[in-house]
Amino acid sequence: MKTIAVIPARGGSKGLPDKNKRLLGGIPLVARTIRAARQSDCIDAVYVSSDDNDILRIAVDWGAVPIRRPDSIATDSATSESALFHVLDKLKEDGLSPETLVFLQCTSPFTTSTDIDAVVSSFEASGADCAFSVTDSHGFLWAIDEDGFGRGVNHDHNQQRKRRQDLPPEYLETGAVYTMNIASFRKAGHRFCGKLLPVPVKAPAIEIDSVQDWLVAESLSRVADRPLREVSLLRRIRVIVTDFDGVHTDDRVIVNELGQEAVICSRRDGMGIEKLRGAGYRILVLSKEQNVVVKRRAEKLKLEVIHGADQKADVLENWLEENDLEWSDIAFVGNDINDVECIRKAALGLCPSDAAPSVLRIADVVLPAEGGKGALRQLAEIALDDFS
Repeated sequence: MKTIAVIPARGGSKGLPDKNKRLLGGIPLVARTIRAARQSDCIDAVYVSSDDNDILRIAVDWGAVPIRRPDSIATDSATSESALFHVLDKLKEDGLSPETLVFLQCTSPFTTSTDIDAVVSSFEASGADCAFSVTDSHGFLWAIDEDGFGRGVNHDHNQQRKRRQDLPPEYLETGAVYTMNIASFRKAGHRFCGKLLPVPVKAPAIEIDSVQDWLVAESLSRVADRPLREVSLLRRIRVIVTDFDGVHTDDRVIVNELGQEAVICSRRDGMGIEKLRGAGYRILVLSKEQNVVVKRRAEKLKLEVIHGADQKADVLENWLEENDLEWSDIAFVGNDINDVECIRKAALGLCPSDAAPSVLRIADVVLPAEGGKGALRQLAEIALDDFS
């Protein structure tokens, strides 16, 4: 275990009570950071340090290792470093000696695994003792002089105002990700130890410390956080219904001289479907095509199948009634205009990235891959955190 992530998350907060377990986009604040850390390619284990029983339970639910923090370092005046050292000391007692510590703050709610990997990989490649996330800053800073008047800090206010693109690059610390060599961190006693490397990331530099910060984060989450909210919904859904052509296939058909048809499917999708079935998802293939290839592929994947469905919504309505299910119980994956009604009615509508424009406009989640080229595998990876 070379690289670990530690997320300090106290139970108390004066500015915004219980903020670390409040729901943002339907997900506890601390869980958002746990999820990003667990999706990182660079982190071997994730720990949450807290004095709060609810937060420790959330940590377990989302796949992190809980570390109970002593009350003496869980006060408003306690530093984050004290929590980090406590976790490192506990690991040392257990015979674990990681080399790299990734300190993540759950008050930065839009951190992604991509941001974490960017900071950690830059740290590893640079020889720095500490690397941390920053964003480009183009702000003009001012201070008040001894006479009570303004003076420029990062610009000369006595000169013609320069265009922002003409200013030397400056960066704002996001407060989200810090990566430290543990030996250097222990020696210095604080996160900014030795040689420092700012690493620009794309995540917005929002830190939640007040009600106003929370309102801003909620507003931003309605747009930036949409896929994460849908992941939470997908976890509660146990039935997935998919179109066949353009979802399991790339929407092409091969016809030989005898008029026999063949299609191309992805083995990666097949593995994803196997994982979904193993996790307890019920999967139905619903296809307009009355074609034996649809039936054969569904049989191979051990899926239920209905083919020759001209009016998909009506056929699916009957199937739901027969199985004592509601539209709110299903996720529907489609790619073309005859899937639109089902996508609208389902609790969650998904589509491959090459779906028809009318589908792309209404889908709750657009999977990055194209149909027949890994879209269903990506669905499995979204639904199953422990997919491997």
